[in-house]
Amino acid sequence: MSTRHDSDKHNRHSLRLQEYDYTREGAYFVTVCLKDRACLFGDISDGKMVLNDAGLTAEKCWKDIPAHFPHIELDEFVVMPNHVHGIIALHDGRGTACRAPTVERFGKPVTGSLPTIIRSFKSAVTKCYNASNNVLGYRIWQRNYYEHVIRDDASLNLIRQYIMDNPSRWAEDEENPAVQCLGQQYSFSLDRHHQHL
Repeated sequence: MSTRHDSDKHNRHSLRLQEYDYTREGAYFVTVCLKDRACLFGDISDGKMVLNDAGLTAEKCWKDIPAHFPHIELDEFVVMPNHVHGIIALHDGRGTACRAPTVERFGKPVTGSLPTIIRSFKSAVTKCYNASNNVLGYRIWQRNYYEHVIRDDASLNLIRQYIMDNPSRWAEDEENPAVQCLGQQYSFSLDRHHQHL
């Protein structure tokens, strides 16, 4: 049986750290972006985020994460016009401190892992968005997401402040479609931000 080559599927690569156990206890800074920078969740007014119905749905789905994954705790988060920033703390919900590491593999979800949690969140928001707009199969999110392992309290506090300040900094945010990105001259990117915090 022959299979057609899907260039999108075959050229995919993960942004996750190789061999990292994403079920490990700890705090993670996560950024999930909408496809093509579409501003579906509302607008910024006077430095504050004003959520529309889709944005309120995204906010509710984020707040509902612990109901589906009791071993996690939410910290600071914000729903922006076209992305979500949040801090998720994972606790060991398996009842053993000596379990073997569980490493996520492409196409093989690990129960309770950070990638599984984010996939579930994205899926819930997409399902609600499609239902309320009477569309089927519309993909609203970028395929991947950004994550940063938070290693100490100083970093945690810095990231909390960054999340709180995000709406007031929208005019300079590279996720803002109105911002002209200048390639290498543009000094701030999500990749670099997540790597250096």
